[in-house]
This record gives sequence, structure tokens and C-alpha cells, in this order.
Amino acid sequence: MYKVYVIKSEINKRLYVGLTENIERRLKEHNNGKTRSTKGYIPWVLVCTEEINDRPEARIREKYLKFGSGKEYLKRIIGSVA
Repeated sequence: MYKVYVIKSEINKRLYVGLTENIERRLKEHNNGKTRSTKGYIPWVLVCTEEINDRPEARIREKYLKFGSGKEYLKRIIGSVA
């Protein structure tokens, strides 16, 4: 089972979308500065996850949420929760 996840920086509210099989390990990696694209915005909090059965489907969903209308969709739903 794969998880597409969204994390939010507590310092500037930046959103990051990723894909993993182990969300706890991955969030620790983000918060320990092991991911170059997120280490300048620590700390990160998990705001949303979606479980998807196979990697190709999960990758399609991750790409959708990272760009264009998917990114706008995320901003709307995260903004309404935050």
C-alpha cells in the first residue's frame, strides 16, 4: 500500500506533496533535513494522506497534486482545514 501525502511547513505554510510506503519514516526524514527540497523549511507537519494500492496509480495522483489544477485543489482543501 502506497501513501500520497501532503506536509506543511510550520514556518512559512509551504506545502509539499510526496509518495511513500512508510509515512512515519518519511516525515522523520523531512524533519531531520535529509530531503534537500524540504530541509530549509523545517519543521513539517502531516496534513493529508491518501492510500493507493499500487505505485503507478500513486505516482499519477502525486503528480496531479503537485501541478496545475491539483495544486489549486490542495490549496483550497488545506486552506479550509488549516
